[in-house]
Amino acid sequence: MNVNKGFATLAALCASVFVVGTSEYLIAGLLPQVGADLDVSVGTAGQAVTAYALGVVAGGPVMALLTARLPRKGLAIGLMLLFAAGSAISAVAPSFGLLLVGRVVSSLSHAVFLALALVTATRVVPSEKTGSAIATVASGFTVATLLGVPLGALLGQSAGWRAPFAVLTALSLAGVVLLAAVLPRQEAPTTRLRDEVRVVTRRPVLLAIVTTAVGFSGVATVFTYIAPLLTRVSGFSTAAVSGLLLAYGAGSFLGNLTAGRLTDRSMSATVRGVFGGLTGTLLLIPFAAVWQPTAVVVVLVLGLLATATIAPLQGLILHHAGAAPTLAVAANVGAFNLGAAAGSVVGGAIVAAGALRWTGLAGAVLSLIGLALTYLVLPRTRTPARDAEPEVSIAA
Repeated sequence: MNVNKGFATLAALCASVFVVGTSEYLIAGLLPQVGADLDVSVGTAGQAVTAYALGVVAGGPVMALLTARLPRKGLAIGLMLLFAAGSAISAVAPSFGLLLVGRVVSSLSHAVFLALALVTATRVVPSEKTGSAIATVASGFTVATLLGVPLGALLGQSAGWRAPFAVLTALSLAGVVLLAAVLPRQEAPTTRLRDEVRVVTRRPVLLAIVTTAVGFSGVATVFTYIAPLLTRVSGFSTAAVSGLLLAYGAGSFLGNLTAGRLTDRSMSATVRGVFGGLTGTLLLIPFAAVWQPTAVVVVLVLGLLATATIAPLQGLILHHAGAAPTLAVAANVGAFNLGAAAGSVVGGAIVAAGALRWTGLAGAVLSLIGLALTYLVLPRTRTPARDAEPEVSIAA
């Protein structure tokens, strides 16, 4: 594939991931409007967030198995159509129950589409650029967090909570057209379902998935409650916190792309460097948060490192997945969501105990465990060429 076609493919995948990523977190900023319109409490409305997350974690692997033998281009288009259908159901839902149905329908496409996007991205670039390709596609999520979610929330506040879902439906259909135009045709995989299952149950792959869940939960433990930390402990105004979160999002975008380039050089050094940096940063948060200048610095550094785990961890999965990567990558996508959920639970327990300032210590412990796990998944030293080479090939 020539350079222009490869770039067009990465751009189309990134744009589609942006749409999916915006949908995942959008509703969290619309819960009061959803609750008022559908006559449920805000707490009950929050189940729409939970339903989506559970759909990704539980439904992703099932969808990966059911679609394992389908042609890749047709599957990508079909998944975006499924996502559009879920968004449309959410936009017109007359009841909270039907809204949950729409959210679950959308979530079923999430993990497999992202897995397919990441695997496709690594196949349209030279092998030494796989880290950058993963980071480019994953940047759709960071841009969704930085721009898509807040813009969608603003639209929902001014035009009603259904409007953002209507826009997402239209963007999803536009994504279908874009993917149909630029995605290269690929033969249906020749791997069997049992090959996909065999890969995901291999010890290195399972360890890599656990590393993702445990390591990312360290970030979520702090980030879920970072706004109250900055207002109550650091003494920032609400407006200042919004600005800091915007800077955090911009840092996440840059950190993700930088980690992708570093992953091309050495996967093992990058993943360990990121986890080591996260451990130190999270450990400092309880002490840095009490003084505004150091609080600003630590939030910015956390932003740079938070999504820098994506490229090396997904690359690590692909490294061990051989010729049957879809289920393993989909499971790893679910692991990010599981880590986010677990981290929010851990952080919530700490906050409930009146120790909001100290969430960083728990996050540091989790990131340190993630760092330790990387030594079980990857050898201590490895050249870039070996880093990019799959460990095992699965016969058809």
